[in-house]
Amino acid sequence: MGSDDDEEETSGQSSRSWSQGFPPGNLKQLLIESAKALSDNRMDVFERLIEKARDDVSITGEPIQRLGAYMVEGLVARKHSSGASIYRALKRREPESKDLLSYMHILSEICPYIKFGYMAANGAIADACKNEERIHIIDFQIAQGTQWVTLVEALAARPGGPPHVRITGIDDPVSNYARGDGLEAVARRLAAISQKFNIPVEFHGIPVFAQDVTRDMLNVRPGEALAVNFPLQLHQIPDESVEVSNPRDVLLRMVKSLSPKVVTLVEQESNTNTAPFFLRFVETLEYYLALFESIDVTMPRNKKDRINVEQHCVARDIVNVIACEGKERVERHELFGKWKSRLTMAGFRQYPLSSYVNSVIKSLLGCYSEHYMLVEKDGALLLGWRDRNLISASAWQ
Repeated sequence: MGSDDDEEETSGQSSRSWSQGFPPGNLKQLLIESAKALSDNRMDVFERLIEKARDDVSITGEPIQRLGAYMVEGLVARKHSSGASIYRALKRREPESKDLLSYMHILSEICPYIKFGYMAANGAIADACKNEERIHIIDFQIAQGTQWVTLVEALAARPGGPPHVRITGIDDPVSNYARGDGLEAVARRLAAISQKFNIPVEFHGIPVFAQDVTRDMLNVRPGEALAVNFPLQLHQIPDESVEVSNPRDVLLRMVKSLSPKVVTLVEQESNTNTAPFFLRFVETLEYYLALFESIDVTMPRNKKDRINVEQHCVARDIVNVIACEGKERVERHELFGKWKSRLTMAGFRQYPLSSYVNSVIKSLLGCYSEHYMLVEKDGALLLGWRDRNLISASAWQ
């Protein structure tokens, strides 16, 4: 679809007056030059370029035009040092919980990223705990708790009878909007699952930020197989580049001290943590352009649901990466190689991902587009769009 789109983009914009050096239709290059001007503090150039970019972005346009709308918002917020307040405002303007949940569900249905993370982590936990009678799962971002439905169902069907399952769900105290309630909503969902599949499930919610979790809060009991899950969450915990105390590595060492049977890690495969602003901008542009292109093949551009998915599930993160610095920048992604060194330094070694689960994920991708790719590399499973890796999944012990 790429070349046809490029032709449409070029013909649609050829009549516009562009600054010298920008071929008609090259919005991507215009965004990069805007970021470079801002990075170099050439504000007069930045203002001229950003006005031209504003003319060409559209939340109902091609992938680069839709992404460009949020990139422009991030650049302007950075210029005005208003990134943090916009990030907070976007968080406050989140839709009603039922709507946000439906947007996340739509994203999950049209793209395999969320399902991929759930399946890889659940598969590793099921494999590591296959002979255990008592299983304790600590989930460092429980959200709606939906990840655990399929795992609990699978455990309930064990030939020798189901194990006793205990789930400790951690979620920051400001995320209640996403459920429309506190962690009690997750407790009700898991109680219903427990009853439906006739398996004992105990739930304990901890409404604190992940970096503030202490060993005592987790109530680890002897005789339980412990599984710890970090789903697209560990990158939000500050590391040594933000705080001298390095909460990211401190948390990993604390988890290692619990002697878990398995730790599952799912993360965005992007390098934005310590990269300087301009390089971070280009990386973010490349990463999210692949994501927006993958959404483009499954949903009409003018469909309101697609606009809502991109605005409510993605835009806030983009603005945060581009516009914020220091402690205000929450989204700090790292590539798998860096996660591997962090976990190794904390005393973990890799736990092999199940070849059966990998094959199930491969068949799942067959339900989406042929442009998705699955790569096994350095003991991790990487899901990508065309030639760009987007999500990594790995397991540790």
